[in-house]
Amino acid sequence: MKIKTHAVYYLLVFNIVIAFADYVPTDSILLDCGSTTDTVDVDGRKWIGDSNTAFGLPAGGSVTATAEFQDPSLPSQSPYMTARVFHSPITYNFPVSPKTRHWLRLHFYPAPYAGLVPDDAYFDVESSNGHTLLRNFSAYVTAQALTQAFIVREFSLGLIKGGVLEITFRPSDKRESGYAFVNGIEVVSMPEIYGAPAALVGFADQTVEVAGSALQTMYRLNVGGGYVGARNDTGLSRTWYDDSPYIFGAGFGVTYLADPKVKIRPPSGNSDAGYAPADVYGTARSMGPDSRVNMNYNMTWLFQVDANFTYIVRLHFCELQLSKINQRVFDIYINNQTAQESADVLAWSDARGVPVVKDYATYVPGDQLLVALHPSDATRPEYYDAILNGLELFKINDTSGNLAGPNPSPSPMLLAAEAREPEPGFRKSSRRAHVIGGAAGGAAAAVGIAFAICFAVYQRKRRVLGSESAGTSGWLPLYGGGNSTTTTGTSKSNASSHLSSLAVSLCRHFSIAEIKQGTRNFDESLVIGVGGFGKVYRGDIDGGTTRVAVKRSNPSSEQGVNEFQTEIEMLSKLRHRHLVSLIGYCEENGEMILVYDYMAHGTLREHLYNKGNNNPPLSWKQRLEICIGAARGLHYLHTGAKYTIIHRDVKTTNILLDEKWVAKVSDFGLSKTGPTLNNQNHVSTVVKGSFGYLDPEYFRRQQLTDKSDVYSFGVVLFEVLCARPALNPSLAKEQVSLADWALHCQRKGALEEIMDPFLKGKIGPECMRKFAETAEKCLSDHGIERPAMGDVLWNLEFALQLQEGFESGGGKIVEGTNVAVDDANGSVGGGSEASEESDGLNSSAVFSQLINPKGR
Repeated sequence: MKIKTHAVYYLLVFNIVIAFADYVPTDSILLDCGSTTDTVDVDGRKWIGDSNTAFGLPAGGSVTATAEFQDPSLPSQSPYMTARVFHSPITYNFPVSPKTRHWLRLHFYPAPYAGLVPDDAYFDVESSNGHTLLRNFSAYVTAQALTQAFIVREFSLGLIKGGVLEITFRPSDKRESGYAFVNGIEVVSMPEIYGAPAALVGFADQTVEVAGSALQTMYRLNVGGGYVGARNDTGLSRTWYDDSPYIFGAGFGVTYLADPKVKIRPPSGNSDAGYAPADVYGTARSMGPDSRVNMNYNMTWLFQVDANFTYIVRLHFCELQLSKINQRVFDIYINNQTAQESADVLAWSDARGVPVVKDYATYVPGDQLLVALHPSDATRPEYYDAILNGLELFKINDTSGNLAGPNPSPSPMLLAAEAREPEPGFRKSSRRAHVIGGAAGGAAAAVGIAFAICFAVYQRKRRVLGSESAGTSGWLPLYGGGNSTTTTGTSKSNASSHLSSLAVSLCRHFSIAEIKQGTRNFDESLVIGVGGFGKVYRGDIDGGTTRVAVKRSNPSSEQGVNEFQTEIEMLSKLRHRHLVSLIGYCEENGEMILVYDYMAHGTLREHLYNKGNNNPPLSWKQRLEICIGAARGLHYLHTGAKYTIIHRDVKTTNILLDEKWVAKVSDFGLSKTGPTLNNQNHVSTVVKGSFGYLDPEYFRRQQLTDKSDVYSFGVVLFEVLCARPALNPSLAKEQVSLADWALHCQRKGALEEIMDPFLKGKIGPECMRKFAETAEKCLSDHGIERPAMGDVLWNLEFALQLQEGFESGGGKIVEGTNVAVDDANGSVGGGSEASEESDGLNSSAVFSQLINPKGR
């Protein structure tokens, strides 16, 4: 099955405009709490200051307050800098239409207000019809655990008795200094999008009535696509997020856009069925083109939820490629129970480009919910595949009218970060200067290889709260808003005061105003990756003439100040074609920001796994050239700089690709200078790196050498060949570690069985042998047995020549020379023939120019 893609996205947008008519709400109250002025937000919606309105607030029952500082991630013209604070129960009364359902969105920015401590605010929120929306809620704890600067809670409330919606804020009576607060309230009418009962999973003859219930929106995902804001919704002012942070395991499948000729349109006469915007239906995620592979895995999403509630799983489908029934049929599973057998989107919709919405109800006794798709074999479809365009997850109130769940728990890494002594340049936070945020995944202090599988499983279960450094653009729970930042006001970390004068002089210093202008105030739609240091945004500087990548620190990250300083110290003095270039940095208002050259094609990893029309598979020659470029960069670090530099975090997410597909090594936050004494060949240091790539000898002995990078690069080589992650805990135990499994297959002569199916038959046998031998030697148990990076580079260059000879249909390349041998007559065009049985790990004059690479 071929998947079509088109770069002319504006045509898709044109289809969207003409296909969907927006709902116009009868009630639309957007309240900027504590404010005396009206503002217009980025979506063009008008917020009114609640100081100019009554809404039932008694005189003297509350006070207005202004946040003591403004987090840079707050959206411009947002309702977050002012708040209404309550020390006793207070009720808002909103006059609304009693004949329609309403959205209720509550906005919270947990900052100090008039000397109040953010973590003293614990409170309940109740609404009309006896619904408890929040109980003992702490916006501070929630923001901290979810690594967000502000929190939005969205509810959908049924018909309002008497035409007055009452919202009561009740401070917890468990704290003498406790209080309640709110920054913004939205009350917006909506159509009854939950009219039809939802099928109860596991009970074929039972359904769950949703129409009269109150619901909380838990997740809203644009599957296979990116962020879609309220401005581009169907009049329902919903926000849709990237689904990739919630994908369980390594089964990402492929993503694609609709053909511009496909008009996306809802079925006639059914416009209020809760359809997503056409931007959501215009992208999809499928399992991929290989039916054999698809039958062996599920495409699965994992969500953290509150236990002991019933949930509505709303799935959005729209067939964008096929045109006949029984071409693509699949089963749907929710929490390992069959929700739908033999789902055929075209059978449901009768036409390509017509969306379908399906609701399923399930009771969840635990704190996780799984949604999985698997090809169906029952109807013998033409393609064994599955697709999904959008996903929403709603919690239904229980029999007592309660929707409230517990406050989330901060991650262990975050708690450790708060407990440890501050790093140089950071002052320890007081109760009035807290950190809102947590540590993301990525490079972290490593533990034993024996614990790698356990950690991988843990990360998989926790990925809703934090992303691995996989270069995805996710990492945000629903309505997270901004990423975590320090809340110490205008105080600076002064991390740059520890930099050398040379490093400072070689780097450009950006103001926070320049950074915010270049990233549209850290617009979430510009996020292009997330790592251990923080989020990476696409930005434009110098009047929009220069595109850059802006890496913004997550202050609770374990890397933090050390990475900030190391990146500047290292990259300011290194210039090479195959190293990413650091342009400058910003350290202002508690921010630590690094600015790099923009790499148009992103990370190597995303081109290995997220293959599809947006990312067509890399050819084998392309992959070899990328590996050679990365090897050149590492070889320069090891031998070309003043001192040996050990990268310490070599992996496919740290190999970036520019607009010409030139590979550049990035992310030097964990790098170390090699031994400087003549009698030493290692550096004794705490073990750090990334699971799956970590040198076992380095772990055992805590002695770091340049051969540790060689080991990691060996994993990268097998990852490039096999197009699978370094660790995949969903596989059988012996296959979890790519390094172990690839070595096992290599030694059995079965490596071709686990290689990327796309590459089968496309690699020359001699090239395959040379490449596999090189990767195998890189993964030797003992560093002394591994080749130097220069030798690895030589072998990859030779493998490329072998591949070029294979593709040209010419003769065989003789090892140790730079000439071709004609297989027909054995004549040699020059030079001496070397034994093909040579291990090939010796330098050659042919590649002598690589030993002293010239800087850019």
